[in-house]
Amino acid sequence: MIHRLYLNFILFRLHRMGIHLGFSIPLNVFGPGLSIAHRGTIIVNKGARVGENCRIHACTNIGSGRGSIHLAPKIGNGVYIGPGAKIFGNVEIADDIAIGANSVVNKSFYEKGISIAGVPAKKINNKGSNGMLIKATKIFSVSIPHETVERANVTE
Repeated sequence: MIHRLYLNFILFRLHRMGIHLGFSIPLNVFGPGLSIAHRGTIIVNKGARVGENCRIHACTNIGSGRGSIHLAPKIGNGVYIGPGAKIFGNVEIADDIAIGANSVVNKSFYEKGISIAGVPAKKINNKGSNGMLIKATKIFSVSIPHETVERANVTE
């Protein structure tokens, strides 16, 4: 009983914080390591799937195609989504792609490590998202050296 009350409280807080910060991001859409660059409007469809270490900017919309939430985008790992980008429909975005500011992505891009931009989006170069984001999942998976742990135990 108490865990249901707590869950409802957490979901209520998520909803209120989303209104306050301008986000509409459903649970379990993004993989680990999501980075939201700025406070601002971010709308994500509950049918979308985004991989780990994604960096997303303000005024971004990831939406479904007409008629069904199952026509939502599938976005790979390490994708940089620039400010104002719109990604919609049953599209797939490969890993390590950089999506330029104010781009409209309405078709799939399967080539890894490229940059896309424009209305509608097209490939502009081979730079990709390399150097544009921090892979948070690698930061937290760094192991602590054994001697540091021993030194901490000796001083206690």
